[in-house]
Amino acid sequence: MNLPNKITISRIVLSIIVLIMLVFPFNQVGFSWPTFLVAGRLEISLKYIICAVLFVIASVTDFLDGHIARKYKMVTDFGKVMDAIADKILVNGILIILAAEGFISVAIPVIIITRDTFVDSIKMVAGQSGHAVGASIAGKIKTVCMMIGVSFMLIYNFPFELWGLNVADSLIIVATVLSVISGVQYYNDNKKALFKEI
Repeated sequence: MNLPNKITISRIVLSIIVLIMLVFPFNQVGFSWPTFLVAGRLEISLKYIICAVLFVIASVTDFLDGHIARKYKMVTDFGKVMDAIADKILVNGILIILAAEGFISVAIPVIIITRDTFVDSIKMVAGQSGHAVGASIAGKIKTVCMMIGVSFMLIYNFPFELWGLNVADSLIIVATVLSVISGVQYYNDNKKALFKEI
């Protein structure tokens, strides 16, 4: 297993750890996470701080593994598949949890997951036709906005919350809109391959 694939696997492990930390009922086993009062009014749980740090690390590996694989020509089919799986676990899993806990609208993970399913289906059909599907600019910006937005959301929009700026929500909404735009772009760029007669 080459280095990019090892980084991808590490992202999956980090993602699973974050998801477990977010959903595990610590209070039912008699454990409570310490909280920190910031500026006398914003209370942040240590659990979410740790999850945010792990999420940021995992997000960085998302860019790192692809960069190394392309630069040193270490791209593998295993890496492509596992990278996609790692991304879904990391982002979609956390979006579902954030929606379940009332941090974000349920519509956001529904839109993101529907878009991802749509785009993955296009990639599969286009790939079978020998048509390579590259990431769009909107898709790349969407990923960056989502990673940053979720990171801030996990720490209650700190420090922007202190100034009344809802940066976390705004970035996640922008990412959601861009996900739809990039999905439409994927369709337009590959519709010939999709409707090509076999």
